[in-house]
Amino acid sequence: MPRNLEFDCASICMKTGQKCCNKDCRQWLDYEDDLNCTLVAVRKNGKMSLRETANRLGVSFVRVKQIQDKAVEKLTGKIDF
Repeated sequence: MPRNLEFDCASICMKTGQKCCNKDCRQWLDYEDDLNCTLVAVRKNGKMSLRETANRLGVSFVRVKQIQDKAVEKLTGKIDF
């Protein structure tokens, strides 16, 4: 799904209050409180802690922290790709 359609889809879900059923969308999230959409989650909640993120993704806090650390390393150029 093109990026602008993802935003449109999230907007529609937020307006209607219906959860997204498009599991093929890269923004789909198995978390019904946020209408199954990462874009809705960010719009509704703003910044989230690593624990809140882990809860939504269904993984441990430690795993989310590992992913964050790796991303920061890549962004700061401390590791090779």
